[in-house]
Amino acid sequence: MKLNFSDKVLQTVIYFLLFVLAFLTFYPFWNSLVISFNVGSDTSIGGITFWPRKFTFENYEIVFKEKNIFHAYLVTIGRTILGTAVSMFFTALFAYGLSKKGIVFKKGYMIICIVTMYFSGGLIPYFILVYNLHLYDTFTFLIIHGMVNVYNMIIFRTFFSELPDGLEESGRIDGCSNFGVFFRIVLPISGPVVATLGLFTAVGLWNDWFTPAVFISNQNLIPLQTLLVQIVNAGQTATLIANLNTYAQSAVQNSVTVKALQMATMMIATLPILFVYPFLQKYFVKGALVGSLKE
Repeated sequence: MKLNFSDKVLQTVIYFLLFVLAFLTFYPFWNSLVISFNVGSDTSIGGITFWPRKFTFENYEIVFKEKNIFHAYLVTIGRTILGTAVSMFFTALFAYGLSKKGIVFKKGYMIICIVTMYFSGGLIPYFILVYNLHLYDTFTFLIIHGMVNVYNMIIFRTFFSELPDGLEESGRIDGCSNFGVFFRIVLPISGPVVATLGLFTAVGLWNDWFTPAVFISNQNLIPLQTLLVQIVNAGQTATLIANLNTYAQSAVQNSVTVKALQMATMMIATLPILFVYPFLQKYFVKGALVGSLKE
């Protein structure tokens, strides 16, 4: 259909606004990437916008040679993979049970779950509970923290309740138990919703710095994001150099600045999870909406 003049103007304005919005969203990330590849002493002068003025890999060399940062990277990867797997398993299993008809006190369970979405016991009681369970300062806590996400559970539950009853009946005819039906029939056909919610969970775990900052004191268990916050705070108080190794100290004194190290560390912390999105993007619309269209 041919557009008239007013429609063309409106379309042009919309495209322009979308371009401006996309630029404002992307530019801070790009500028941080440029600064991470620029000589730190030159960056401190200012004027770095779209391209590095003095290109260097020195910032990343220091980051990767710092043992604490490399170890924190491994902790973050392990926590994200294991935490996502555990969360998806128990959340889906819990949702599958609540999706079945005839469950005693079913509405009561849902009310209890929904209340936890808006109210909590507070940080101090939670800290005391974790400490008394001997989970404080342990890698296990990083895995099981937030093991069941109520929002994801509701989406899982709605998706499972929309599945045809014939699927479960066919499984029972073949001799499957409830667990057999869940693992052999339900989960394999729940790929889109599992992939979408799994990615959301993984991003949340990857970016979570506050939980380890409160419940982890052992530097060997600190994730990368928490270490990045420490680096930023250290840079603001001019104490980062004291936390770096001898190699990093000499480099900082020469050409590397705290800001350059912050940007390099931030890029290392952001890029891996960012690259996961394109591979799972096709599941977003189907997976996010399939369990939330109706109750």
